[in-house]
Amino acid sequence: MKLVFATHNQNKFNEVKILMPKAIELISLTDLKCYDEIPETGATLEENAKLKADFVTKNYELPCFADDTGLLVDALNGAPGVFSARYAGPLKDAHANMDKLLGELDTKTQREAHFKTVIALNFNGKTTLFSGRVYGEITLQKSGDKGFGYDPIFRPNGYQQTFAELPLAIKNSIGHRGKAIQQLITFLGAL
Repeated sequence: MKLVFATHNQNKFNEVKILMPKAIELISLTDLKCYDEIPETGATLEENAKLKADFVTKNYELPCFADDTGLLVDALNGAPGVFSARYAGPLKDAHANMDKLLGELDTKTQREAHFKTVIALNFNGKTTLFSGRVYGEITLQKSGDKGFGYDPIFRPNGYQQTFAELPLAIKNSIGHRGKAIQQLITFLGAL
């Protein structure tokens, strides 16, 4: 089965592709030659995931899923949340986002946070949502060179390393996106 993952983010695509069973041929927006920047104007992660999936379904008529992920920091009342990718501005600069977040937490001792991923799957004329969370804390400084986004400053509960220091197999098994993708795979396997 051919399934579109509505993303331009190659790191995210590669992270998800290794989880997919061989029966699913995963293709990206780049594979579709879709270079449009799909607007993420929703007020929630669920709305943004659905907007992206609906764009592909409408324009390419292929089974598709899209995700939206937010980092929610307790001491910042859930910010950056839905604005995680654009926290420091519209350029979606991961280092600028991390620097801004670390600056805002500079004087705070409460550093608990969690990642939440929501996936919207458009399949056979229906939309189904899946979600995954991972809890942890924001570190005092960046550490590690694996992963992407906020991975160098997020340490999951039960681990001494950040997501950017952990092997991808561990990140996928405990992480927000991996949990949501496993739900998606289980759902597709039951069809």
